[in-house]
Amino acid sequence: MKNKTHKKEMTGHDFDALSDAEKEKIFAELDAEPVEQQLARSKPLNARERAFYERFRKAQRAKRKAGRPRIGKGAKVIAVSVERGLLKRADAYARRHGLKRTELIAQALRTVMGEKGEPRNAA
Repeated sequence: MKNKTHKKEMTGHDFDALSDAEKEKIFAELDAEPVEQQLARSKPLNARERAFYERFRKAQRAKRKAGRPRIGKGAKVIAVSVERGLLKRADAYARRHGLKRTELIAQALRTVMGEKGEPRNAA
């Protein structure tokens, strides 16, 4: 990055090392510059820069966690009507036993259907 105050090419580390006042001065210069001038200075990425950018994006996507972890074959959200008093008792039971409401309901369904509890991460 070049600016009027600093004629040499500046790296991110160089910029971070500047005082807050110097950074604000650079921001003010950039804000005052017309968009046309900014676009005239810009250039498309070359092959090396594009490859670096794609590797970076791929790494960022890999780090990102996409929602809740899958349990078994995944989950399906459903709407079920439950009498308020029963739900209140069920929630209290779940809290006492360190369960989430969904875990309690899943255990209850398995019990009623005569199935043994399956591991949480079964595929």
